Amino acid sequence: MEIKTFGLYLLVAGEAWLLGMTLMNKTDTDYLKYFWPMRHYLLTCGSSGRVNIIAVSFCMPVSREPPMVACAIGRKMYSSELIQQTREFVINVPTQGLKRQIYFCGFLSGRDVDKFRETGLTPLPARHVDVPIIGECVAHIECRVEQAVDSGDKILFIATVVDAYADEDVEQGRRTVEYPTGDFPKKVYGTRWRSAANEEAQQDKSIVRGKPRH
Repeated sequence: MEIKTFGLYLLVAGEAWLLGMTLMNKTDTDYLKYFWPMRHYLLTCGSSGRVNIIAVSFCMPVSREPPMVACAIGRKMYSSELIQQTREFVINVPTQGLKRQIYFCGFLSGRDVDKFRETGLTPLPARHVDVPIIGECVAHIECRVEQAVDSGDKILFIATVVDAYADEDVEQGRRTVEYPTGDFPKKVYGTRWRSAANEEAQQDKSIVRGKPRH
């Protein structure tokens, strides 16, 4: 009995020592940092002449049956206002080739600019919702909002997927594309990268129909 007790003591003491050594090597961090890289999406919303595009990364599937997704959008964002009015949106899946348009749509407000016109992206009719899809994107997920949940500085829109479709060549594996991931959320949310974010945003304000503005 004494041997077992002594062995247990050594085991516990050893784990405590290892835990102490591990904690000594830890440092504070921005909690969002280790969620990256994140996929970037272009979400379209609004209708009747008030259509907007917002770049988002806080989107995820939340149910297989019925198919549902959740997207978190800043409560003060123009897009939040539009989605609460129409209860519909489309998640458009861009390729890496649309990176500059993603930055543009992420840093500028639809209250101030027509993002379709300024970026040269093409609005096309969706199948079931009144929100347009983006023609240059390779996949589209049409959604109708079931719940809007207050989540700190965001509103979490939980929505049913009413349809999903994609470029046939991509779907069948005949075309390979690279999807944009990486530093967009970091540039928006990470305070220690704020200067770099502002600098790149200023550069991307010059986009007009995909060309630099002089």
